[in-house]
Amino acid sequence: MESMLSFLLATLAAPLFPGIILKVKAFFAGKKGPPLLIKYYTLAKLLRKGSVYSTSTSFVFKMGPTVSFATALMALLFFPLAGVKPVFFFHGDVIVLFYIMGIGRFFTILAALDTASPFEGMGAAREAFFSTLAEATVFMVLILFYRMNGSLSFTDYFQSQNPITLMSPNGSLLLFVVVSMFMILLTENSRVPVDDPATHLELTMIHEVMILDHSGPDLALIELGAFYKLFFYAAFISHLLIPAKFAGGAAGGAVFVGTLAMIYVAIGVTESITARFKMNLVPKYILTSFALVTFAAILTTMGLV
Repeated sequence: MESMLSFLLATLAAPLFPGIILKVKAFFAGKKGPPLLIKYYTLAKLLRKGSVYSTSTSFVFKMGPTVSFATALMALLFFPLAGVKPVFFFHGDVIVLFYIMGIGRFFTILAALDTASPFEGMGAAREAFFSTLAEATVFMVLILFYRMNGSLSFTDYFQSQNPITLMSPNGSLLLFVVVSMFMILLTENSRVPVDDPATHLELTMIHEVMILDHSGPDLALIELGAFYKLFFYAAFISHLLIPAKFAGGAAGGAVFVGTLAMIYVAIGVTESITARFKMNLVPKYILTSFALVTFAAILTTMGLV
C-alpha cells in the first residue's frame, strides 16, 4: 500500500518540478516567470483539444505517444522513491527497466519516421545516435554498482544494509557517478547544453523536432512521459546524494523532496549559464560522462578504493 501511494504521489508531482526550472531561468533573466503549476495547465489544455493526423501517417504514428508514456510510467513502478520500496522489484530489474525505456524511445523514433518528414527523420537519427552513446554510460554505472553491491536491483542499491550513497565506504567514487548521471539526465531529457526544449529552429533540434506533428492528447502523453522520465533520472541522482540514515520515514521523504528540488534548480542554473553545444560537440560531451564512470569502475577493479 505504501509503495502504491508513493508511486501515485510521484506521478502527480512529476509535472510540478519542471516549473522550478522555468522559475530559475526566469530569475536569471530578471523576469517573474510562469507559475509553478504551468505544466498542469499545459497538459489540461492539450487534453481538451483534438489530435490531427497527416494522411501520410499510419497506426505507428498513433502508437508512439502511448508507448512512450507507458514506458516512462513503468520506470516509476520499478524505482524506489523516498525510502519506499517500488511497486515491482526483483533481481535484474535494472536491466529490464532500461530496456523498457529503450522501447519507448524506439517507438518515438518510429513515429517520427512514419511522418515521412525529412526534418523529423533528421531528429530521429540524432536521437538514436546520442541515446546509444548515453546507454554506454548508464550500463557502465550499472557495472560499477554491481561491483560495489553485487546486485542488479534498484531496491538493493538504495535500500539494502549497505546502500549506495556518497556516505558509503566507496562514496568517493560516486562523485564521478553523480556528475556523469547529471550529464546523462541533460542528454536523455533534451536539455541544454545537448538540446534546447524552448527552441523552434528545426536544424538545431533533436527531441522537439521528432514531435512536431503530434498534437492534442497525443502531445500531452508525450509531455507527461517526458516529465516522468526527467523525474526518474532526478530521483536516481537524489538517492546517491541522500545519506542512508535519511532513507525512510517522514524525515527521509522531506530530504528526498528537497534534494529532488535542488537537482531541478541545478538544471535551471545549467540552462541559464550554459550555451547549447554545436552538434559535433555533443558526442564528446556524452562520452565524457562515459569516461568518468569508466575511471571509477577501473578503480574498483584495481582495488584502489
